[in-house]
Amino acid sequence: MKGRAIIRLSFSSEKQLKVVLAALKPETQTPLNRRSKVQMKGEGNSLTLDFRARDTSALRAAINSYLRQTSMVINVLKSIQES
Repeated sequence: MKGRAIIRLSFSSEKQLKVVLAALKPETQTPLNRRSKVQMKGEGNSLTLDFRARDTSALRAAINSYLRQTSMVINVLKSIQES
C-alpha cells in the first residue's frame, strides 16, 4: 500500500460514537474495491479511521466515502434528537 491517512473524530457522547461505529462497520467488512482498506477503532468519544490505499485516488475516494457516511449518520441523529 502506498497511501495512508489516519483521521481521528471526536463525538459529543460515547452513544453517538457507538451509533457511528455500527453504521460504518459493514463498510469495513466488505470493501468496495481491492485498492483500499479501512480499519476503525472507537475509544472513549473518539473514532480513529486508518486508511490504506494503493494510490492517492483510492485513498481520497475512501476518505470521502467514510466522512460523508459519518456526516450523514450524525445529521440523522441530530434530526431524531430534535423531534
